[in-house]
Amino acid sequence: MSADGIGAVVVTHCSEATIDDCLLRLRAADGVTAIRVVDNASEDDTLAIVQRHAMQDPRVRFIANPDNPGFAVACNQGAGDLGAEVAWLAFVNPDCLVEPDSLSRLRAHARELGGDALLGADLVGEDGVRDGAARRRDPEFAAMLRDRAALRLDVAFDPTRVLQPVEAVSGALVLLPRALFERIHGFDEGYRLHAEDLDLCRRARAAGATVAVANDVRVLHLRGVSSRARPGFVEWHKHRGLWRYFRKFEAPSRGPLTRAAVFLAIFLRFPFAVLRKIF
Repeated sequence: MSADGIGAVVVTHCSEATIDDCLLRLRAADGVTAIRVVDNASEDDTLAIVQRHAMQDPRVRFIANPDNPGFAVACNQGAGDLGAEVAWLAFVNPDCLVEPDSLSRLRAHARELGGDALLGADLVGEDGVRDGAARRRDPEFAAMLRDRAALRLDVAFDPTRVLQPVEAVSGALVLLPRALFERIHGFDEGYRLHAEDLDLCRRARAAGATVAVANDVRVLHLRGVSSRARPGFVEWHKHRGLWRYFRKFEAPSRGPLTRAAVFLAIFLRFPFAVLRKIF
């Protein structure tokens, strides 16, 4: 095992628009000693692009799933394939374009925190607008029923903090020690899309790790490139993920009426969310 090596895991699905640039940047990134691409049944040229990178760079290997088992399953596949080969894991979406020092600086920050840390980066879109999902608090579903303000999970950027502690970071870019990932048993594979990052961060905190955003590490996030063509599929699994998260962390402390109200609130919202994506 490399004492310092970072293994990058990239999960793809119809990601041809960005995967070439993503892999070029990961191959040029400081500290990256291995790259695993797990493809979830892409129907475009994603795999052909990945194969080309694998032929050019022995650090790049890929797993081609014949179906789409979901993001969490694929992340665990990639991490499992790396095994003890690396000390650090970086989960990088194919629409995240890192700078040469992005991951090595995240690793340095994690070391400053004692190593037991799960870190995200300052994610920004092409327009320079910060991604609100990069800094979030845990959802409180019962509070959301009473107060619409509770629906916003975003936490404001704190310019006074280089490392800003938060309850959750975006799964679009996460770095953590492999030992911590194994200790909390990786991603919960019961999620298909969305909320698995909230779950991972919550379990990392429960295990005593620090969760924070490195405000001085800025990464371009093009956001949702591979999901735009299937808004219904994405929104359905997003809402299922929210329900799973509620059942896992909050439902045991709530009464039957609150649980029923949360169920209705989540799933009655689904068709409106799809319509907003379409129109």
